[in-house]
Amino acid sequence: MRSLFRGWMTVVALALAGCATLPAGSPARFEVQEASIEEIHRAIREGRLSARDLVAAHLARIEAYDRRGPYLNSLITINPNALAAADSLDRHFRQTGRFVGPLHGIPVIVKDNYDTRDLPTTAGSLALAGSVPPDDAFQVRRLREAGAIVLAKSNMAEFAFTPYETVGSMLPGYTRNPYDLTRGTAGSSGGTAAAVAASLGVVGLGTDTGNSIRGPASHQALVGIRSTMGLTSRDGIAPLYLDRDVGGPMTRTMADAVRVLDVIAGPDPADPVTAESRGRVPREGYAAHLRADGLRGKRIGVVRQLSNTPTTDSAVLARFEEALRAMRGQGAEVVDVRIPELDTIRGSLWCGRFKTDINAYLASRGPGVPVKNLDEIIASGNFHPSVAGRLRDFQRFTSPEQDEACRQAAANVPKLRAGVRAVLAAQRLDALVYPTWSNPPRLIGDLNTPHGNNSWQLSPPTGFPAVSVPMGYVQGTLPVGLQVLGDAWSEPVLIEIGYAYEQATRHRRPPSTTPPLAGGH
Repeated sequence: MRSLFRGWMTVVALALAGCATLPAGSPARFEVQEASIEEIHRAIREGRLSARDLVAAHLARIEAYDRRGPYLNSLITINPNALAAADSLDRHFRQTGRFVGPLHGIPVIVKDNYDTRDLPTTAGSLALAGSVPPDDAFQVRRLREAGAIVLAKSNMAEFAFTPYETVGSMLPGYTRNPYDLTRGTAGSSGGTAAAVAASLGVVGLGTDTGNSIRGPASHQALVGIRSTMGLTSRDGIAPLYLDRDVGGPMTRTMADAVRVLDVIAGPDPADPVTAESRGRVPREGYAAHLRADGLRGKRIGVVRQLSNTPTTDSAVLARFEEALRAMRGQGAEVVDVRIPELDTIRGSLWCGRFKTDINAYLASRGPGVPVKNLDEIIASGNFHPSVAGRLRDFQRFTSPEQDEACRQAAANVPKLRAGVRAVLAAQRLDALVYPTWSNPPRLIGDLNTPHGNNSWQLSPPTGFPAVSVPMGYVQGTLPVGLQVLGDAWSEPVLIEIGYAYEQATRHRRPPSTTPPLAGGH
């Protein structure tokens, strides 16, 4: 592990060495902490910022905060070519006066289960250390085509196994929550969440099988979008359960999340499920639904089965009641509802098909991949001790057709999907709301106190979209999130609701552990 740490620091040092060519004081003209895509692009157009300035400033923050100072431990790999990519974008802008695309120059933090053609993709596991995929994941390719720069790959729960903490075998120790360094970051995309919350990058990509975009977003005062199954491609993403995996944006604002979604949404021939998205993406783009009056006239259903549980933290519930009042104040009609199927369905909603899916993914990585299947991962011994039991459990899996839990899920999922739709229709609802987590972030290493994770129960099994938006803080500094869920392909409505709520409440604030650096970083 020491050699990995030294290698990481060497990459950062080499990248930062490129900053020596910057004009004196150049980065001081623009403050990158909490900067939005719109603000960055305005500064570039006005000549106050270049892509190189922007990348250099974020590299400086990574150097100061990820392995020093608060030691967030959020990033596995830094892109040594990030400054060169920025230089290329700057040349294009000088020569043409135009941006390459809607994410021109934007440094992106990418979860390390997305394939990147120029950087290793490990899924958080030493079993895949140093292994570079043959090409980019579809979403990564779309980002690069839009002008984004992959700045770094983020730490994650190994193979995305847990929604509760961010720890794997690629980095020593846990990723830490920048709002309280003794607290966890929630699920497997916690590295992306911590890095984006601390302004180590402008926006990020995470993945969500049961929780892991929305949970870390809640714990770090971010916006996280888990879109309708089929709206975004899963091609080139190391799977947990392919029938539940969704990749998407994690950002500091709803506007930035939607700008990323506009780039990555749509059909991909390499992922057949995305064929359903054809004709579903609004012609005007999702950004057209960033409406400050988006709550006016909406009917919102409150799922008390998820918000008012015996273990719900009273302060989280208080923030939730404040959120409901804020929505009413913005013109929404808010009513309590009940989803009977949450109480009546018996048996599994999940199919533990990791073995089938990871074996198919590893085959796609080509002959250079160091392990070719789950059996070889286990035989290598290159994984965190905490996942050994799960790996061996998955090894016994035969097929979805023969597995009892898979058969139960196949029967139960249509019932839940129909139940949610029945409530939406009967009450004429635009969306359902509940706390993303009913409890605040737990202390690192605590797996015993109530976790409060509400994210797995509705969106993943149904395939319906859900958005988490900052809902305020408890215990002074600990972020909590509001989750908004709708029927399939209802992203425009969820964006209207989430954006209007965000603009009315303005809960997002930066963590105190990662302040601006001297010189405008």
